[in-house]
Amino acid sequence: MTQTAQTYDIAVIGAGVIGCAIARRLTLEGARVVVLEKAADILDGASKANSAILHTGFDAPKNSLELACVQEGYREYETLHAQFNLPLDRCGALVLAWSAEQEARLPELMEQARANGVDDVAPLTGTETLALEPNLNPNVRAAFRVPRESLIDPWSAPHAYLLQALLNGATLKRNCAVSGGSFDGAIWTLDTTQGSLQAGHVVNAAGLYGDRIDAALLGQTQFTIRPRKGQFVVFDKMAAGLARHILLPVPTATTKGIVVCRTVWGNLLVGPTAEDQDDRDTACLETETLHMLHAKGAEILPALAQEEVTSIYAGLRPASEHKDYQIRAHAGRNMVTVGAIRSTGLSSALGTAAHVARLLQGQGHTPAPLPAPHVPRMAMLAEDGSRDWQAPGNDGMLCHCERVTWREARASLADPLAPNTLAGLKRRTRATMGRCQGFYCGQAVQDLLAEGTDA
Repeated sequence: MTQTAQTYDIAVIGAGVIGCAIARRLTLEGARVVVLEKAADILDGASKANSAILHTGFDAPKNSLELACVQEGYREYETLHAQFNLPLDRCGALVLAWSAEQEARLPELMEQARANGVDDVAPLTGTETLALEPNLNPNVRAAFRVPRESLIDPWSAPHAYLLQALLNGATLKRNCAVSGGSFDGAIWTLDTTQGSLQAGHVVNAAGLYGDRIDAALLGQTQFTIRPRKGQFVVFDKMAAGLARHILLPVPTATTKGIVVCRTVWGNLLVGPTAEDQDDRDTACLETETLHMLHAKGAEILPALAQEEVTSIYAGLRPASEHKDYQIRAHAGRNMVTVGAIRSTGLSSALGTAAHVARLLQGQGHTPAPLPAPHVPRMAMLAEDGSRDWQAPGNDGMLCHCERVTWREARASLADPLAPNTLAGLKRRTRATMGRCQGFYCGQAVQDLLAEGTDA
């Protein structure tokens, strides 16, 4: 196609983890990509709050698109995380049974895992479970272990995906909401808050607004987003030693349930809840629910009752009336919708991106892979990784709780994906996210952000 300053091969709507992964994949395939994000910063919707688990798909619906994307995404993350300097904590998970009814379901869940290709699950008696997790409530009856369930950084990964796209020629437009558009049989013209632009193909990865973008561009939608809120309690780093594995409940028909696990940053979290709501933008914290989560965590790990809480947070997942992902190519419209990606979006992102790329090829997109793409190295934020504070010449500590140096904070403000907001800077560096929650470093971080965004 004839290219102009505002004409692209592919426009990706939404810069959550899914949109970031798609932008990376398509850019590496040689496409001229633009990413349109309505918020001031990326990862500002569903992707800003999750449990940071890299799932194997052991409990995904059999033969589902979700399962296929999760497994392909897991494999690709394993392949590339070292290149990007991203953490991967292969701690494994335990699915715990606390009642006779739950224990009776374990064989069925293990069989589902094996049918899903996760054939290394292993049953455990209550005694064997306590040997692996001595801080568990001794009332645990039985469990099974999923060795390859892992913990990752939920923000460094999508930052790496989009940063690689930008370093290899993609464009990011923040504060750029899509309000409508038209397709003339060859080219899309999209109306945005920054004016109109053209693209040969469109990918709708708008998350919590995915159905509304479909309605605006196609005149109809085949799913309806009903936000599902999840609230979390995060315990101080002294609590992390209480759990060696990701501790999972026996799932229900609607939710994976409340999880207890460490984070790669050295904390321990309990959550999420699963609460349907109409509001797509605000995830309110509720005192009663947070007390319930605290009590639930202490029920599973009794010693948690004596541990300090560092922070609380809530996020929204783009659930719909369908159990499976809603990913489809629209015949004759040069558009792919990626909708209703719920709690496994972080795990499936790279696999979903590969699936979308194949759908676009069916619509005429022709890959021309870059011969030697740039690969960014991300700042390591994991507690047990090689951190900048351990290296000479780091200009000293900006955030002592999370050991964030001035050098790495300034570096995040100097790259092509520099944050525009305090929340964005926090996700890039973890500054202000530690024990004091910014009480000591908050003003310095704000000043640094103002200095960087004015530059």
